[in-house]
Amino acid sequence: MQTGSDSVLTIQELAVYLKIPKSTLYKLVREGKIPAQKIGRHWRFRKGAIDLWLEAPRASKPDSRGNR
Repeated sequence: MQTGSDSVLTIQELAVYLKIPKSTLYKLVREGKIPAQKIGRHWRFRKGAIDLWLEAPRASKPDSRGNR
């Protein structure tokens, strides 16, 4: 697997990178919560876009008191 920010990851490679099950990743893709591109029947992910997505603040994150 390439490690550059321009590399393209498969769903299996991204699951390993994020340390989550593929089923969870498919759910995120279906819900449009993760940047992805479908090519034919296959999902692909730009590592740079995933890294930005991981760093972006989430509006739905609860604050320190558990409120949203």
